Amino acid sequence: MRQRQIKGIFHDRSREGVQLIYIIKFIYSFVLPPGIFVLLLLSASVWLWRKSRRPAMLIAAVALLLYLSVIPLTSQPLIKGLERQYDQPNAASGDVIVVLGGGATRGTPDLGGEGNLSGGAANRLMTAVRLHRTTGLPILFSGGQVFSDSGNEADIARRQLIGLGVPDGDILVENRSLNTEQNAVYTAELLKSSGLSRPVLVTSAFHLPRAMREFRLAGVEPEPFPTDYLSSGGRFSFYPGLFAPSSAAGATTGTALKEYLGLLATKLR
Repeated sequence: MRQRQIKGIFHDRSREGVQLIYIIKFIYSFVLPPGIFVLLLLSASVWLWRKSRRPAMLIAAVALLLYLSVIPLTSQPLIKGLERQYDQPNAASGDVIVVLGGGATRGTPDLGGEGNLSGGAANRLMTAVRLHRTTGLPILFSGGQVFSDSGNEADIARRQLIGLGVPDGDILVENRSLNTEQNAVYTAELLKSSGLSRPVLVTSAFHLPRAMREFRLAGVEPEPFPTDYLSSGGRFSFYPGLFAPSSAAGATTGTALKEYLGLLATKLR
């Protein structure tokens, strides 16, 4: 009986500790950017209210829009609407694995060389390696040097693929493209010259709808293989953290809006 009481006390304290952690996280979200900017704008709106209501209302509206753009309650449904358009197949059935780049650094230390793929691009690369090991299909990586201070994605990917055990003869690179449209056009040319026609398209789940359209416009019908998800699956969970502003949620909102605008642009072309 005594042991049960002690366990119960520790269990209650542990639960209280977890709740306290979430409360602290929520408070921090309004102390650090972008939450602090929301509070500053609201404070300015309150201060102006008695002097001039129209500017005060405008500032309050800006604060509300900023707040809505940087909370998971907004960002998660936006990104999930993109990520759930294609399901990941149980197996890949093509003749080549096409991986799209998504950013890289140059001059940064890496095993066996310099330059690293960014998080999303690295996740795509790892999925391609795992597919290669189960299917034996060659890998074609598409992506160039987008900015003057970034790395050439395909060149870095080749080195990292070799380091992960992929034979050099099973690697194709397209290192000129600067955006998704060029990914599709230049990859289509390389596929044709290599005698390949059934690509398995590996890219981030949020990016796949736009990538599929670009490849179809380039005359290629790939098999979609989404990876690098930014939202969780399953049922929607409602919790206070959905209302906590964060730079990560803001970045997710920006990513989703960029993809929706890109989809609109492909429809208009």
